[in-house]
Amino acid sequence: MENWYLPITIVPGIGLLILSTSNLMVTLSNELNGLITEGCKDEPIIIRKLTQLKTLNRAMVFFYIAVACLAISGLIGGLELSFIEKSATYISIIGIVIMLFGLFSLIKYSYRAVSIRQDQFKTRINKN
Repeated sequence: MENWYLPITIVPGIGLLILSTSNLMVTLSNELNGLITEGCKDEPIIIRKLTQLKTLNRAMVFFYIAVACLAISGLIGGLELSFIEKSATYISIIGIVIMLFGLFSLIKYSYRAVSIRQDQFKTRINKN
């Protein structure tokens, strides 16, 4: 793999995705904590938000695995051993595919978050 540094250059971008996803997880966790301690009677909303937390967690796992694959790929590519050179390319491709799974999880989270928020507002309006 002549471009052993290519997988390593993708890692900071995934790091930013990890940072933003962890911020989303903390915010959602705090929101859930507030709903539970308030004694919120809207159980379906809490269950949907817990599912959202699980989706964010899954995205984080995908991103961590992708970083590991890309780092290993860069390391293998940097060693320049001819018999494992192709494996570095395959590991890079696997890392990128796994990163895409994480991005799809974030897209899924975003769509569902909007519908949950709309349902919360509808519930509050109907109570008033």
